[in-house]
Amino acid sequence: MSSMLAPQADRVMALSEWEDRWQEGRIGFHRPQVNKMLEKNIDKVLNGRTGVRFFFPLCGKAVDMKWLADLGHSVVGVEISEKGIRDFFEENNMTYSVETVASLPGAKVFKSSEKNISLYQCDLFNFSSSIEGQFGAIWDRGSLVAINPRDREKYAALITTLMATDCRYILNTLLYNPELYKGPPFVVPEEQVHILFGSRCSIELLHSVSDMTDRDYRTENVHLLTPKTS
Repeated sequence: MSSMLAPQADRVMALSEWEDRWQEGRIGFHRPQVNKMLEKNIDKVLNGRTGVRFFFPLCGKAVDMKWLADLGHSVVGVEISEKGIRDFFEENNMTYSVETVASLPGAKVFKSSEKNISLYQCDLFNFSSSIEGQFGAIWDRGSLVAINPRDREKYAALITTLMATDCRYILNTLLYNPELYKGPPFVVPEEQVHILFGSRCSIELLHSVSDMTDRDYRTENVHLLTPKTS
């Protein structure tokens, strides 16, 4: 595992670089359709529940959020880019309000008037369960693979504190040759998923899909994580 992680271990993306990408339209990670893996696994995520509270770390302007809200669920997202959040509401023709967040200096929360969607514009690592409580589901299509590799332990610690006892967390990770691409998105080996989350969560590999990119094979792994009962 260490040999796979080494080429990207010191790679750091500043928050300002992410904001620049949004301003310049360099958002190749955004998908205009609902994610197929979310659609395919929605029954596993819901597990018979209705009105589930979903958390979207590094949510961008994911159309998945509106899709879930249309199904009657509520969504809380965190995103550093104000442009990404405003684009989400405007591109989906949703009116919204903007409020400051007393417990998060400098942060703002954008709330939909029609749907149960609240998006926080702040550093993800400043967010906590004291702000919005815990969640029944987490959809992580491009969050763990986007944060700086050195911050993964901190990320796992945060995410697990946001999981309610019945939470079902869908985690997508990527495998490819890190010598060919510096990231993001970054390589997250399966062994590391178990190191990061295995002590607190049961982990099931739902799908492993490989395709040929321009230069290399890339594998997308989709996991279902559920809290271990003590």
